[in-house]
Amino acid sequence: MDLHPDFEGEHHFSTSAVTPLRDDAFDLTDEQKIESIRKDVENILITLGLDLTDDSLKGTPNRVAKMFVKETFGGLHPNRKPKASTFENHYQYGEMLVEKNITVYSTCEHHLLPIVGRAHVAYISSGQVIGLSKINRIVDYYAKRPQVQERLTMQIVQELQAALGTDDVACIIDAKHLCVNSRGIRDIESSTVTSEFGGKFKDENVRKEFLEYIRLETKF
Repeated sequence: MDLHPDFEGEHHFSTSAVTPLRDDAFDLTDEQKIESIRKDVENILITLGLDLTDDSLKGTPNRVAKMFVKETFGGLHPNRKPKASTFENHYQYGEMLVEKNITVYSTCEHHLLPIVGRAHVAYISSGQVIGLSKINRIVDYYAKRPQVQERLTMQIVQELQAALGTDDVACIIDAKHLCVNSRGIRDIESSTVTSEFGGKFKDENVRKEFLEYIRLETKF
C-alpha cells in the first residue's frame, strides 16, 4: 500500500534498531559537513525572510551547523561512541543494578524537534560489570541522533547486552516530544513511555522489581 508522505511523517516505520545511514555517511569531514549545513541553514533563514546582516542573526547559520554536527547529532559518528569498559564482578554482586533518571536529550527524526525525558536502565551481571557513568554515556550517545523513541530504547539495551555479555538488560524511557507538545495537537501534558526487556527481565517478577526500584524516591 502506498502511503501519503504526510501519513508516513506522523507514524513510526522502522525495519530494525539500526539507525538508517547511507554508505557514504562519513565520507565528509566534520568541517565539510558544517560548511555544507551552514549554507543550507542560511538559505532557510533567507527564504523565511530574515535579514542575516542583523547582528543577532548573522552568526546563526554557522552556530546551527556546528551544533548539528558536534552536539545534537554527534552520536551518528562511530568515532564518538563511548568505550564500554567492563570489569569482572569480583565482589560477586548477583542482584539487579539500576541506574535511573538518566537525562535524555534527543531529536525526533520526523520534525527535528527535541525529545526530552528520563531513561531508567538495569542489568543483572553474568560475570561482568560496567562503570556507572558509562551507562549514562551510552544513553547520551544513542540519544544524539535523529531518533524515534522505540529505536533509542532498543539501541541502549542492545549496546549494554553486547558490552556485558548478557541478555539480562532492561531500559524504560519516559519522554516528552515537542513535535506533540509544541506543534500539531499541542498537548503539553502527554509523554511517551517505551520499554525493552531482555533475558530475565521478561519474567514478570523481575520486571516488577525493576519498576519498584524506579518508583523509589531518591533522597540526599
